[in-house]
Amino acid sequence: MPWLAVPFSDSETRDKLDELFKVMGIPHLVILDENGKVLSDGGVEIIREYGVEGYPFTVERIKEMKEQEERAKREQSLRSVLTSHSRDFVISSDGRKISVSELEGKTIGLYFSMSSYKASAEFTPRLVEVYEKLKGKGESFEIVLISLDDEEESFKRDLGSMPWLALPFKDKSREKLARYFELSTLPTLVIIGPDGKTLHSNVAEAIEEHGVGAFPFTPEKFAELAEIQRAKEESQTLESVLVSGDLDFVVGKNGGKVPVSDLAGKTILLYFSAHWCPPCRAFLPKLIDAYKKIKERNESLEVVFISSDRDQTSFDEFFKGMPWLALPFGDARKASLSRKFKVSGIPMLVAIGPSGRTITKEARDMIAVHGAEAYPFTEERMKEIDGQYNEMAKGWPEKVKHALHEHELVLDRCGVYSCDGCDEEGRVWAFSCDECDFCLHPNCTLGEDKGTKDDKSEEQNPSKEGWRCDGGLCYKG
Repeated sequence: MPWLAVPFSDSETRDKLDELFKVMGIPHLVILDENGKVLSDGGVEIIREYGVEGYPFTVERIKEMKEQEERAKREQSLRSVLTSHSRDFVISSDGRKISVSELEGKTIGLYFSMSSYKASAEFTPRLVEVYEKLKGKGESFEIVLISLDDEEESFKRDLGSMPWLALPFKDKSREKLARYFELSTLPTLVIIGPDGKTLHSNVAEAIEEHGVGAFPFTPEKFAELAEIQRAKEESQTLESVLVSGDLDFVVGKNGGKVPVSDLAGKTILLYFSAHWCPPCRAFLPKLIDAYKKIKERNESLEVVFISSDRDQTSFDEFFKGMPWLALPFGDARKASLSRKFKVSGIPMLVAIGPSGRTITKEARDMIAVHGAEAYPFTEERMKEIDGQYNEMAKGWPEKVKHALHEHELVLDRCGVYSCDGCDEEGRVWAFSCDECDFCLHPNCTLGEDKGTKDDKSEEQNPSKEGWRCDGGLCYKG
């Protein structure tokens, strides 16, 4: 760091500053003026949003910056987006300078990408395919790469494999554009229309799903695609979900093939999960318990495990503890199913009804809270359960005082939570204090067993590289 510091040994001052500025998490940046007056305690967000241009970080300067951005968006043109004071061109893969004026009047895709990021590396070939098809059809379309790479060799190698244009390496505009378009994920493909206005903030997902069919990325085209998607969902069958070419089967415990046609007419749960994922391992016993109880009632249910494991050994180890079916490890259908159901975090449980149509993508939460009683996972069943829980709470006080907590506790619907009285899991009803994030089971509060306990969650372990585990889900990236 090129600045000053409070000595590490001066813990008294550090503790005093933590208390003075109510530091609850790090990084935390407090900005003081020359007189020691607090300008902002949200300095991290200011620096991330505006960088050096936010200086001197006063309320007036931040307001001015916001007004400039709003005015720029109202008056946006392709030149205002792609040029700077020192540059009015983009570059081709062979290093030629292409004037931004040559791009005016075209539909432009601004491709925010990073070569080292797996999702970008996987998406780029798909985008190349779409780009070349559109150019082959004579469409007035161009892409400009906005690389977030910090290594010039990576940038050159990446651009050399792409048939489109780019901002120069480490161009100062890239950070400004990332802020301007509120970049939140990679890859992102922002679409600028022929008039220089933003048509769409990110069409990467649409290109993955529809390819050239998403062009020209207008609201009318997306309305058309949405209508097509609704029609597909209305006519969806289990075969249309799980069958792809010769891949018309799932596998059983002994490795034998089970035709997808044998599952028709049943309620099917698609279980997206992985052995390395701590929340997945914690949820699995609950799913097994619910599965067995539902099957004991002779209900027509089956589960299909769809693995995000990295190798066959991990898949086999996890699957051997499951009493249901699976897609084979490395099956090509996994990627298309993840796209179809927009799986961004695991575990995820999608319920397909006996008709073959999707009932819900929230079956994981339903089983976590209600167990086997959630079957058949329909909206009507959830309304029934809701009525039962409302009936359960009749006669309970709305507010109570309890010896375990200094503040008054309020009766609340909490989903799944950990009781601060007995350390066990609770469901639906709790007496809680929002100010302190404190919850008690009704039975711990009122001295009666209200049936809200559940098993303890499995202890969590570090997540797999490329994923991030936060609370009850593991997310990509």
